[in-house]
Amino acid sequence: MMNCIAIDDEPLALELLKDNISKLPFLNLVAACNNAFEAMETMQMQSVDLVFIDIQMPGLTGLQFIASLEKKPLVIFITAYKQYAVESYDLDVVDYLVKPVALERFIKACNRAKELHDLRSEKNTVPYKPTKDHFFVNADYSQVKITFDDIIWMKGYGDYIKFHLKSAEHPLVVRTSFKELEMELPPNKFIRIHKSYAVAIDAITAIRKNSIFLGDKELSVGETFREHVEKLL
Repeated sequence: MMNCIAIDDEPLALELLKDNISKLPFLNLVAACNNAFEAMETMQMQSVDLVFIDIQMPGLTGLQFIASLEKKPLVIFITAYKQYAVESYDLDVVDYLVKPVALERFIKACNRAKELHDLRSEKNTVPYKPTKDHFFVNADYSQVKITFDDIIWMKGYGDYIKFHLKSAEHPLVVRTSFKELEMELPPNKFIRIHKSYAVAIDAITAIRKNSIFLGDKELSVGETFREHVEKLL
């Protein structure tokens, strides 16, 4: 089931929208609102997967409301105005329906929303399952095996990565890039904290706003990577 909300300032249009939603068994209407501010209050208390919304509404337009959401649900615009279609797709909406909307066209848009919702759900619920505990790198004219559990942190130097390992006194220098390396490293074990640094999550002993500590070693957190680090907390 998808929790949805209907928003339209025209009472007759809102009633028709509610009736159409009731015909689809995978939609659960949690609220029908006359304006964006009512919808905002509802969405603060209730999880919403899909929003049906008009564009021209008093106070706050549908476009302004959707653009203001930090975490956007799936959106289907239903409006009497064709001219906002291009602007709406900049918001990555599911569909743009022009009133009056035929029931089959409404169902088609809802089916598309369900497909996207199912894809999102599958992506968020399927855990990462590493198929191996190691990988090989080119170093010292040899193929050197590195186990994930042996890595403490890594530092990039252009086309080279310096691996700091538990089992080695000195770092291992490998000709590779972070882009190539991230294809090998399991995301549940490592985190990129800077354009030049990646660390083993289990090796982290403390976190500050702009730094990560690996025992006595302090590494800076890059501004563009702070959100990644905050998720660890």
